[in-house]
Amino acid sequence: MLNEERIKLMTKMACYEEHEGKKNVAIGSYFRGDYIALQVIKSMISATIAFCILFGVFIMYDFEVFMADLYKMDLFEFGKSVIIAYLVFAGVYGIISYGVYTFRYARARRSLKIYYNNLKKLAYLYDKEGKR
Repeated sequence: MLNEERIKLMTKMACYEEHEGKKNVAIGSYFRGDYIALQVIKSMISATIAFCILFGVFIMYDFEVFMADLYKMDLFEFGKSVIIAYLVFAGVYGIISYGVYTFRYARARRSLKIYYNNLKKLAYLYDKEGKR
């Protein structure tokens, strides 16, 4: 005989597995610190690439003026200001990435906990019906 509660639970779990379950299982397979560190490192690499592109666009925007001022400016000070700008940009980007990935990890773990509790409930329903 079909158990309606068990069918609803299995349908709900199958929908979860199909959509967000795959991503959450991948996230949940990491320790918290490992997942966050890996994602922040990836973000810092992206931030470095983005900064280089933005800096290149900034230089190319007014290249003629930049080349004219190149001989007048203090290159050490210019390099120092670029490095400081990069550190600020990368630092802010890293802090935001840390917050985002901490939130994503916590949300995935909560979701997986509910999923595993549903698995236990489903196993209980099977055991209960099998004992009849």
